[in-house]
Amino acid sequence: MILSNVDIKEYLRKGKIQITPTPGEEQIGPASVDLTLSSEFWRNRKFKEIDLGKNKAKDAGERFTASSVKIKPGEIILGRTLEKIKLPNNVCGRLEGRSSFARLGLAVHVTSGFIQPGSDNHQILEIVNLAPYPLIIRAGMRISQVIFEETRTGTSKPYAKFGKLARKQ
Repeated sequence: MILSNVDIKEYLRKGKIQITPTPGEEQIGPASVDLTLSSEFWRNRKFKEIDLGKNKAKDAGERFTASSVKIKPGEIILGRTLEKIKLPNNVCGRLEGRSSFARLGLAVHVTSGFIQPGSDNHQILEIVNLAPYPLIIRAGMRISQVIFEETRTGTSKPYAKFGKLARKQ
């Protein structure tokens, strides 16, 4: 079951879902919560090629902080949400882009749009410029949204405990 704005507000009020900092009323849509971009980013080092069997993603990126970032056409960078999301073992989430930015060529995740039940972390966004011109993004922009779903039963493997990357985000 997808949570509506009424459900989301109730889950936030009861502490079932925790989002820090707490989203304002303007961030809660009909069935989603807008997430804002922090000032923390990662950009890939310059490579001629990457052997995916030998190199890990964590080895390819260089972390930096900035209030704005220019993304070249075809370039991918990683960004982090300002909000930290803590979910119970029976709620998961899906990250989605916002259509107003997508229409200009901005994609906010390549494949990791799923937030596992029991997560307790910031979300890492795989931000890609699909436009034929550079795009500038700024810390504080609401470029993504999260949709929450309740599972029929709670997981026995909460991501905050069993996820490999979960404790580092």
